[in-house]
Amino acid sequence: MSHGEQSERCGSAAPRHRDWRHLRHPRGRRFVLYRAPGSEPVRAAPPARPAVPVSIAVATRQDVPIYVTGLGTVQGSFTIAIHSQVDGLMQEVLFTEGQHVRKGDALAQIEPRLFQAALDQAKAKRSQDVATLGAAEKDLERSKTLVVRSVTTQQTVDQQQGRVDQLKASIEADDAAIETAQAQLDFTTIRAPSDGRIGVRLVDPGNLVHAGDARPIANLVLTQPSAVLFTLPMQVLDDLRDAMARGSVEVTVYDQNNRRLLSTGKLLLIDNAIDQATATIRLKAMFDNTDERLWPGEFVNARVSLETRRNVIAVPTGVVQRGPQGLFAWIVNADNIAEPRRIELGPGSGDRTVVDTGLAEGDRVVTDGQYKLQANARVSIKTPSVAANTPGSTSSTAGTTQ
Repeated sequence: MSHGEQSERCGSAAPRHRDWRHLRHPRGRRFVLYRAPGSEPVRAAPPARPAVPVSIAVATRQDVPIYVTGLGTVQGSFTIAIHSQVDGLMQEVLFTEGQHVRKGDALAQIEPRLFQAALDQAKAKRSQDVATLGAAEKDLERSKTLVVRSVTTQQTVDQQQGRVDQLKASIEADDAAIETAQAQLDFTTIRAPSDGRIGVRLVDPGNLVHAGDARPIANLVLTQPSAVLFTLPMQVLDDLRDAMARGSVEVTVYDQNNRRLLSTGKLLLIDNAIDQATATIRLKAMFDNTDERLWPGEFVNARVSLETRRNVIAVPTGVVQRGPQGLFAWIVNADNIAEPRRIELGPGSGDRTVVDTGLAEGDRVVTDGQYKLQANARVSIKTPSVAANTPGSTSSTAGTTQ
């Protein structure tokens, strides 16, 4: 037994707690390495985690308008396809494309000579029947005198009376024929049936037109007032009916990109049935459109104001986060430490959301940079604290309801 082995066994010279290892030399020799107690290296403390840069807002109490937004199209209050009511040659077009016209203005002229001749013929026929009636009435008077003297029979008198009645009926028929011919002649001048703006001319002078033509001469659209027909999810039907029961419901229309305010009007009606294929309901709103900002056929976003929530806690919509335990928001305390807090939401309005529970007035909430946050993480504020939208402000973005 070697001296090292004896010392190790007896425990007289070597420490009892050694960190030793058996190593083998490349030439086959074996040796032992050990580390004396107390020689454990001192490890450096991990560096402090840097503060996470975030943007914040301050939860405030304010009045929040609640609305819903749906995609719709603009319609004129009247849209009329101008057709000819008689067959004939288009003699003249009397309107300028895009012109504003009044009800009764002449728009086009159809060749009237044939219709004027038919009217003259009907008038001549009436004059003929009137003359014949006069002669028949005189014959009737003679027959009545002769029957008293027993010169003629009562049968002759009755026949004369029948002829007079027949001629009177013929004159009434002549009057109807004159009215028909006059109406046909009047139809040769095509007039505007309503106020509005005339569209593109679709038939040029010199063409034959017929009452049964599928293509109109032009289209007339009344844009003042204008209507907007739009759809909303059927889930908001009860809220809409409650709003209409309280009074007139305001509808604001924005352009297709939700950037430009076009007009403000009133909700006219809710359709009488829900579309089961899309689970939506159609609504119609009316607008004065005196400045003609609404153009027929235009796609717009219609925003219906349901109610205004008074003195509620509201925060930017970006504050709301979704986690395994539900909805929450990151709160920054006075020491700039972030902590998550569960919240319950009310309705949203544009870029703001009402918080029913979980936040108090003055709480600082994180609006940007949440994806880097952990519980009790230190944060640095990128932007000054601002209120969660000023009271009474509105947004052109689509809103949601309860």
